Amino acid sequence: MVDRPLVAAKIAVVRDALARVRAVLPATRQAFAADRTAREVVVLNLFVAIQACLDLAGHWLADEGWEVPRQYADLFAALAEHDIISPDLSRRLAAAAGLRNLVAHQYGILDWERIHAIASSAELVDLEDFCATIAARVT
Repeated sequence: MVDRPLVAAKIAVVRDALARVRAVLPATRQAFAADRTAREVVVLNLFVAIQACLDLAGHWLADEGWEVPRQYADLFAALAEHDIISPDLSRRLAAAAGLRNLVAHQYGILDWERIHAIASSAELVDLEDFCATIAARVT
């Protein structure tokens, strides 16, 4: 059985982090690239939101007694296999997991134009859609 308080807490974390991203994100890529504080707040909160979604996915799978994949991106694919989320959303969230890994492990210098594009695009909506889908499943 899925842990409802945990689900609610993780969803609140995601929503709060996304609200913070939107609150501090400069309108232009140039302003974003020039504003170290905004860059740090946005990257940290994107990381937090994605990580909370990953945690939620892993807990959901474990609580249901299903296999929990070892790779972050595969968590979303497993949820899609069990018809918890759509395959299309799963693929988009797998890309978000890649961004999380890039930030966490500092695989390279972050491309601020790309980060700005992500933070001001539908990719944030994917995280919100994931939360909405999960929330609807526990009520």
